[in-house]
Amino acid sequence: MSGADSGRARAALEAAANRLLRASVLERVGIGIASTATALLIGLAIAAVAGYDPVRFAGQLLAGAFGSERAIARTLRGTTLFVLTGVAVAVAFRAGVFNIGVQGQFVVGGFTTVVAIIWLANFIPTGALGGVVLMLAGSLAGVVAGGLYGALPGVMKAYGDANEIITTIMLNFIATGFVGWLVAGPFGDPEATATRTRRLPESVGLPRVVFDDPNLSIVGLVVMVAVVALVAVLMARTRFGYDMVTSGYQNTAATYSGVDAKRMIIATMTLSGMIAGLTGALFVIMIQGYYTDPSGIGNYGFDAIAVSLLAANNPLGVLPAGLLFGGLESAGSHVQINSDVPVQLIDGIVGLVVLFVAAPELFRMIAARTGLGGEGK
Repeated sequence: MSGADSGRARAALEAAANRLLRASVLERVGIGIASTATALLIGLAIAAVAGYDPVRFAGQLLAGAFGSERAIARTLRGTTLFVLTGVAVAVAFRAGVFNIGVQGQFVVGGFTTVVAIIWLANFIPTGALGGVVLMLAGSLAGVVAGGLYGALPGVMKAYGDANEIITTIMLNFIATGFVGWLVAGPFGDPEATATRTRRLPESVGLPRVVFDDPNLSIVGLVVMVAVVALVAVLMARTRFGYDMVTSGYQNTAATYSGVDAKRMIIATMTLSGMIAGLTGALFVIMIQGYYTDPSGIGNYGFDAIAVSLLAANNPLGVLPAGLLFGGLESAGSHVQINSDVPVQLIDGIVGLVVLFVAAPELFRMIAARTGLGGEGK
């Protein structure tokens, strides 16, 4: 490439970065929606080239996501997990910290919840009231465990200047491997044919109101909305939220105003991990009823990165973004069972959505970190 071509390419990158850095939240959400629509259209085109009717395929996707009460319940179940893990990612990203370890925090929180409930059940009377106490205590244990597991990379970044992307990715594998060993060994149910812990007591379970689905409760939806609202208020209306964002993006200014940037990094990662731990607790109480090999429970913490990016890292924007991913997950399950479309094609379409959604926001975040395009918002 000649010097002139290199200069033009650099200028084009600068212009694109400058435009993205100055985009409002609504514009960034619009870019995410357009990216999603483009990815879906490309996916349908690939389905047509592969010999499948794209119109029928699109109809099956819609039916799988919203075509029946069962499909809607399945979509909302996935939405609950995607929204909560998406909020966990958004909290860190808004504060300029890359928490890629939500999956590990989700795993640790869920496993700790199960262990705490099973242990405490030996001391708390059975019945509805005892079940509520067990769920609250177990959820609290999951929140604490997730928060501590999130705080660990925060401490390493704040006081050791360790790259949080690398440490959180490594901690994901550690959580999956270690919890998997615990489930298969010391905490495994010797009477079960599959690898899992003992089941939670019968008194532990959320009420099935509105949706007659064993894996969805209106309580879970209420928890989801409450967490989104609380985090949105915390980020936009409190001194803590302001200090958190400032310390992430303007470290010098935060220090000058009296904010301990290092402690704020740890607090941010702790809060993010606490939300992930709560999601893990809700997962085991509302859906699973025990804990199994974490390598097979779903990649909610990883997909949450794309959910957060689609929402421009805005806690309120995570709601529709999580609904989209919940619908895609539900539709994928429906299409696999009720059509001859191969699972690889469905996974490829979901992958395209993740790629197209993540690319613009990742480019924006890289530009903000490197100074490409000038100082961002």
